[in-house]
Amino acid sequence: MSRRGLLRAGLGVGGAAVVGQHPALAGPASAASPAAPAPLPLGRAAWAAPAVRAGAFPEWSRFARLADGTFDEDADPVRDMKPVIDALKAQNVSVIELDTILSNWLTDQEFTQHVGKVRDFVGLAHAAGLRVVMYYPSMELISVGGEKGRSFYKNDRGKDWVQRSLDGKPNVFYGSLVVWVDPGDESCWLSPNSPWRDYYLGRIKALAGTGLDAIWPDVPIYFDGALSWCDGSSWAATAFKADTGLALPPKADFTSLTFRRYVEWRHRNLHQWQLDIAAAGRAVNPDLVTFVETVSMDYQYATLVGLDGAYLRTAEGVSQMWEVDILANYDGMRHATATDWTCLISMYKYARAASGTKPAWAFSYGWKADDASLVMAELLAAGCNPYEVKSPFKNETTDKAMRTRMYAFVAANQEKLYTTTTAAEVGVYHSSASRDFVSPSPGTGMYANVKKPAGVKEWWSSGSAEESCARQAWLGEFRGTVKALVYAHVPFVTVTSPGLTAADLAGLKVVLLPNLQAVSDAEAAVLRGYVAGGGTVVITGPAPTALDELGTARSEYALADVLGFRKGDALPDGKQNRFGAGTCRYVKSLPGHAYLDTADKAAGELLLAPVRAAAPPSVTLSGDDRIHLEMGWLGSDVVVQLVNFTGFGDVPAAFRTTPAACTVALTVPAGKKVLGATVSSPDAASPAPRAVPFTVDGATVSVPLTVAQYSLLTVTLG
Repeated sequence: MSRRGLLRAGLGVGGAAVVGQHPALAGPASAASPAAPAPLPLGRAAWAAPAVRAGAFPEWSRFARLADGTFDEDADPVRDMKPVIDALKAQNVSVIELDTILSNWLTDQEFTQHVGKVRDFVGLAHAAGLRVVMYYPSMELISVGGEKGRSFYKNDRGKDWVQRSLDGKPNVFYGSLVVWVDPGDESCWLSPNSPWRDYYLGRIKALAGTGLDAIWPDVPIYFDGALSWCDGSSWAATAFKADTGLALPPKADFTSLTFRRYVEWRHRNLHQWQLDIAAAGRAVNPDLVTFVETVSMDYQYATLVGLDGAYLRTAEGVSQMWEVDILANYDGMRHATATDWTCLISMYKYARAASGTKPAWAFSYGWKADDASLVMAELLAAGCNPYEVKSPFKNETTDKAMRTRMYAFVAANQEKLYTTTTAAEVGVYHSSASRDFVSPSPGTGMYANVKKPAGVKEWWSSGSAEESCARQAWLGEFRGTVKALVYAHVPFVTVTSPGLTAADLAGLKVVLLPNLQAVSDAEAAVLRGYVAGGGTVVITGPAPTALDELGTARSEYALADVLGFRKGDALPDGKQNRFGAGTCRYVKSLPGHAYLDTADKAAGELLLAPVRAAAPPSVTLSGDDRIHLEMGWLGSDVVVQLVNFTGFGDVPAAFRTTPAACTVALTVPAGKKVLGATVSSPDAASPAPRAVPFTVDGATVSVPLTVAQYSLLTVTLG
């Protein structure tokens, strides 16, 4: 979601993403593309990782370090564009997100003239060794001065193409409702089922001919800031009828199967829209990739606006720019609780999982340098690529020195950050259908703490308790499960549900299924096969697999045979059942909820005991629970990431960084010996690795460390 800015030089003013308002095919580089990244200002030391590695998505996108840039319509390439590019290059940026006037209502002539300006900018950026991704809202069009003057809705095709609510109201509003629409301007949200589709795709094709490296379509959502449950337009009615044979539901009613089918249809409808955008660009430039700005993360917002990011997981040539919101527009994460940090971890882990094997670009918001760098540390630990920006807009850096330092660290350690193979043997299952249909709630559940601290403005929630993830029937159990694993220092991966296959569970010894109620037959078959083949599942909640993928009650549990009991039986408080070569552990209560609220150790053990039994950890950490640990393999090296959020407790307090002492212990594989241990950190004066002491006792190597905010430990085996 964006607000155009028109600053010269410096970093420009780009789009705004409002916190709490909602967040294998590439061929050789084209002739217009740079052959290789330019040297970083810090120089490329002998120990720094090579710039490229074989992969299906273009390498520049896998190692991207992003920032915003722009120019005025009267910009001169040398006088105005080049200083923007040079400033970003000096900050170790490798990819420029170009955000100009494409959010605005432009005539064909104005658009064509602007395409020429874009071509000029791309040429200069490529000459400097940088890549360019073009920001272009996919469903919102802003008419400057349109409230009282001419506008796309009133004077062009907007009135016909606009999204509508189920009762027929147009999804159009005027300034001040949201921060990115100025007073007096009009925001018109268009239906992708209308002729807007061809209008927009035609302009995507024109942009694809400029030499751009990527397109960034902004949030393709059924925007709910002014109205809820769009699209009820005649265009959508026709599309819904063709797909389902049904008329649109007259109102939002989760007890109605037709409405639940509408909820699910909107996910697929917007998924196809994203695929069409990517295909349009690649029809002109086969090397072009698409990164869709996706504001709906692991929480309930995807249900409300229709955009489920995980649907794109296996799509070719298109990934996501994840808009991961923080607690407050003008305070960042400075007054977070420790639980809020685990919510942020959950969002970044979801982003990484939902992008599949493709790059997962993500917003790295901050208010001051210290909170911004800690947010980026969690982003990096999840394996995402940072787009560093000061909240609530996306036009400038939180702190130039911080960005330069953090991006130098990312560049120097990119192989360890983005090409390691996870060592996690534990998965947490994110069920889109359960999110949509298990006890729908009016709150999004983005974070846990809903109460705005004194002196803080524009908090993520209005303060209503029901907005907290702790009050969400499905999400609270999911988020609490994540928190339990983080606090136990257990490396894990998130597993997303759309399109689940057996390959998605390969290598996992345990899959946690928090409050899993709504599942398709195909999904259940994959989970059944996983257990039969030797896997362990831990399923919680009062109605295990009792609903189908549309939230309709089943006559029998989809996994009754795996659970070892049926709907007609008395529901046990807990049960362990052998099925094939594997095991199902069932817990009737919601231990994740209990752990989310209070970090209750007894509740945590209901989840963690079966995890430790089925997947004995190869890495342990002695230290504070609030040190987030991730582990992976890079060749024969073990890479451990440590993020310290020990400065945060159960209630919000002033931000502080508290260095934390800990000891990492690793099990050395049979036949291997420890050759050395090094630590790299963006908190240090240099991103170069430094040797650290270690001890070996039998098959265990122990490394004592003190972590400021973020440490990257490498143990080399031979």
